[in-house]
Amino acid sequence: MNEKHTQHIHALVDQFQQGYIARDQAQVDAFMQLFTPECEVIGTGGQRPGVSEWYLDRDSARALVAGDWQGWGDLRLEMDTLSIHSHGDVGWIAVSATVSEHVGEETYQGFLDYLQEFTAKAPMTARQKLLYILRGGSNTLYELSRGEDFVWPLRLTAVVVRGEAGWQFAQMNFSFPTIYFPDVRRIPGEDAQWY
Repeated sequence: MNEKHTQHIHALVDQFQQGYIARDQAQVDAFMQLFTPECEVIGTGGQRPGVSEWYLDRDSARALVAGDWQGWGDLRLEMDTLSIHSHGDVGWIAVSATVSEHVGEETYQGFLDYLQEFTAKAPMTARQKLLYILRGGSNTLYELSRGEDFVWPLRLTAVVVRGEAGWQFAQMNFSFPTIYFPDVRRIPGEDAQWY
């Protein structure tokens, strides 16, 4: 592995972290230059290419970054766990991280507001909607009973490439490790839906 490549890739990851610490909305466009124009960025809610938090280019991925900086928790990469590898003009990284957020009483109202939209639009039977509501309500009550300061473990993996603009992210994936059933399930059928 090329030590100079490792240093440049490490600097790219540092710039990414600094952007998420500063959260300066006026700098989102400049921050997006860390990504190739045809990058693919998959957020924790990404389910299918081009749907929800699965972005297929830099312009659409900008929405994820701007939204994260406005309303997501405090993302901190655990730089001592950063793994960097490269071969030629391609590199790949993996790093552990955390997302910390204070979640208070407003979460109850937020869940109720979400349910109004969900019940009106979700392509499910009444029974499926009720089960989903019961599960979500129980989970909300359980999690908030454990305290209002949340720290979630996160994994960040990425592919980086070196071009005329230097090293940039070509693909990035944010994911929560879990031992529980996934939060999303596919409803089988010709026009399969995700819920």
